[in-house]
Amino acid sequence: MKDIYLAGGCFWGTEHFLKQINGVIETEVGFANGTTENPSYKEVYTDTTGHAETVHVRYNPEVISLEYLLQLYFKAIEPTSINRQGEDEGTRYRTGIYYTDAADRGIIDKVFAEEQKKYSEPIAVERQPLDHFYPAEDYHQDYLEKNPSGYCHLPLALFEFAKKANQK
Repeated sequence: MKDIYLAGGCFWGTEHFLKQINGVIETEVGFANGTTENPSYKEVYTDTTGHAETVHVRYNPEVISLEYLLQLYFKAIEPTSINRQGEDEGTRYRTGIYYTDAADRGIIDKVFAEEQKKYSEPIAVERQPLDHFYPAEDYHQDYLEKNPSGYCHLPLALFEFAKKANQK
């Protein structure tokens, strides 16, 4: 199994989108690459901790490649938007790809180059090594499964797309 950390705005919808993809084994929402240790959601919400709402994704590279997983991730974000996804605004909602395996950087750079061709503005997605990740409180984990009518910035059709995207 391999790990990648993806920030795509509000982590409730980002997690739910990623969980639909065949080959994604496990997800956990939390906070990445900020300046405080073990922040609470309430602290991160103030936009003073530097953390991004992020999803830790464990995936099976024999079922889905990192390249394809990242291509799907780009379908769920507005990559030129800075500190905003949908109606959610603030540094905690910035987009980012945080990696733990330096060998993944080449694949990440390749996907960025392909995606950049689609936009006239520069892509604003961070791409950097994971500095640290702190899991969010339990009530945030699998939030949209527990609260099917809960808030989500992503359209429902995107979840259906994700379910079908990597099916053989």
